[in-house]
Amino acid sequence: MGSVGVLILFMVLGAVICAKARVAMGAVVFSLIALVLFIATPVGSGLPDAISTFVSAFDQAATPALNGAGASAGSGQ
Repeated sequence: MGSVGVLILFMVLGAVICAKARVAMGAVVFSLIALVLFIATPVGSGLPDAISTFVSAFDQAATPALNGAGASAGSGQ
């Protein structure tokens, strides 16, 4: 499991090289593999929960505005 860091480094370098060469699909593939390898490590295991918490907080903050709760306050009536 110690070589996962080296694999992630090679994936990031591959993504940078593909991006510089304007090979978008190659850069996306290298980036996705690097992300999967990072999540497989103990350090990255909390990433899905952190993203879920962020999206949930954003949703809770945006829901009142989307439901029109503040629509009458800004209408000038």
